[in-house]
Amino acid sequence: MSEAKVLIVTADAVAKILEIREGEDQPDSLALRVEVTGVSGVEYRYELSFETLGDPSDGDVVEHHDNLPVMVPADSIDKLRGATLDLPSSEGQQGLVLRNPNRPNLFGDDDLELTGTVEERIAMLLERQINPAIAAHGGFAELITVDGEVAVVKMGGGCQGCGMAAATLRNGIETAIVDQIPEITSVADATDHAAGENPYYATT
Repeated sequence: MSEAKVLIVTADAVAKILEIREGEDQPDSLALRVEVTGVSGVEYRYELSFETLGDPSDGDVVEHHDNLPVMVPADSIDKLRGATLDLPSSEGQQGLVLRNPNRPNLFGDDDLELTGTVEERIAMLLERQINPAIAAHGGFAELITVDGEVAVVKMGGGCQGCGMAAATLRNGIETAIVDQIPEITSVADATDHAAGENPYYATT
């Protein structure tokens, strides 16, 4: 049984990429390189380019999708695993779309030495790792209470009413807390976002 490919490329995307590649010099010698180049908010940034297909560097992966070789650099493999490269679903939209189930760790990859009760460890995590990261946007998060396996968190400052607050909570704060506090399985948002300067919740 063959190992699953890192990246899924739909037939429509393959056809489009091969069409574009025909405009390059020596198209049959070119692979599509798909690389994660950084982070933008709660999403990765990507670069797609054609590259001469030679001997890949150590750890790089070259996968063949019909007549299209696709190269994924070693440090992008885990970040792209399970992602799908496709044509846009919206009529009239140009280019390619990369749908990636993976998200960057907004607060770094280093685990902290956390001690004490569940509440104390969450407060320590917020103070030492999470709040320094979101302080750059004028925001902060604080623990209100722990209800069983749920940590109830309130966001303030620039995070209150910010349109990115929900994504920061789900893809950043919740991920960090659940990963490092095994007793917690989810995080609830107790913030009154409607009171913020840019509320993303509709008021009633």
